[in-house]
Amino acid sequence: MTKQTDQAMPGVSLSIRFLFACFFLVATANHVRADFQHGFLWDHGYGNGAYWASRVFWGALTIVDPLAALLLFIKPRVGIALTAAIIIVDVVHNTFYVALNRQWLEPFYLSQVAFLLAVLLLSPVAWHRTARSDESSRY
Repeated sequence: MTKQTDQAMPGVSLSIRFLFACFFLVATANHVRADFQHGFLWDHGYGNGAYWASRVFWGALTIVDPLAALLLFIKPRVGIALTAAIIIVDVVHNTFYVALNRQWLEPFYLSQVAFLLAVLLLSPVAWHRTARSDESSRY
């Protein structure tokens, strides 16, 4: 590989990780706003239909989302893996409530699905480019 290609690789990974971090920071702002407005274990409008475990999950995202954003830069491979895990679990979890309430076209859900698709498409690129960058910096 040429030196110019090696230098371009970290930029691609960094751009993808920056995109992921931006999503998490917007999500964190939404979670913090909801926590202040409704409390940490808010039912997200589902009332008694929201299981306690779901309320804990939604509340935990207030902490886990910014952690993932931070890890994308200080431990990129861990951050990429955590990003994928969070959005996959989030979409699967929320699909349960979306299906029960027929909310398929709600903006919150569509944005999560769009982010999931972006993560599934771009994570392998960021992972590969991060791994290559780590290897080239050793020599």
